[in-house]
Amino acid sequence: MDNSSIKKGYDEIEITLRAKSFSDLIGRDELKRKIRVLIDAATSRGDVLEHILFYGPPGLGKTSFAYAIASEMKSNIVVTSGPALATKADLISIFSNINRGDIVFIDEIHRLSRVLEEFIYPILEDFVMDFTLGKGALAKVIRIDVPKFTLIGATTQIGLIKGPLRDRFGVVFKVDFMDIKDLTKVVLHVAKRMNLKIDQEAALEIAKRSRGTARIAIKYLKRCRDYAQAIFGADRIDLNHVYSTFEDLEVDELGIDSQMRHYMRILNMNYNNGPVGLSNLSMSMFEDARTIEELYEPYLIKLGFVKRTTRGRVLTQKGIDYIQNIFSQKILS
Repeated sequence: MDNSSIKKGYDEIEITLRAKSFSDLIGRDELKRKIRVLIDAATSRGDVLEHILFYGPPGLGKTSFAYAIASEMKSNIVVTSGPALATKADLISIFSNINRGDIVFIDEIHRLSRVLEEFIYPILEDFVMDFTLGKGALAKVIRIDVPKFTLIGATTQIGLIKGPLRDRFGVVFKVDFMDIKDLTKVVLHVAKRMNLKIDQEAALEIAKRSRGTARIAIKYLKRCRDYAQAIFGADRIDLNHVYSTFEDLEVDELGIDSQMRHYMRILNMNYNNGPVGLSNLSMSMFEDARTIEELYEPYLIKLGFVKRTTRGRVLTQKGIDYIQNIFSQKILS
């Protein structure tokens, strides 16, 4: 088998799949239009872009938008995350080493500690850092100017960001699930960058099962590549390769995987379809609560299979019908 195209793709593209310019961002035309207005206005004034907050489920392109904005503004970008910022010294190190117009991207910004949230307020609003040297009567407050920059924050849980921090962002954008048409374009675009051959209908099938998420579509494309190469000895991905891959991965036509089905079965069998609290679900599944909230529930809620209520999680009639249908199929088989 000639697998040179697959090998070349693997070597060159594994690290560079993320979109790094607006031309690489597929779909989201309305969101891109709004961001373009901000970029053009700031550029025409010779000014720095306002602080921007992106929110939405994981894997939908919030980080890619940050890179693309930096590319459009011809700015350097510093990338970090809320959990990685443990002390004021971490923030001081970042903001002491940026230049005017640079972009600082903080992923999972909702996980900043309260102390760091309060420390960052004057940096965002007045572009100054205040910190104290010494203790007691000898303590001295030092103020350092920070070059005017743009903070881009990303969060999967906007409700956890306190009002004072949220209000310091000039604009807040929701990044939502992608439609199948755009996801198919993503699969074809990434396959081309990976120097992979793939049939149109195979790309469409991958898109259908990718839960509206580009990151998942790219992950499934890689798995289909692996199966085409290792199992079938092929250098082109066709529909049969895709079907075989998803059967082995236990991902159905809706994109629901075994863990999501397990989640719904727990709700259905153990808790009589709910309501049930997240902590109880987490213990029943032996799964981290954040994984349930961020990976399983957003898509199931989008499908209308699950609802979050004030009393807990509830399996809807659509979700009940789905689980019962799966259970009956297993009995018949």
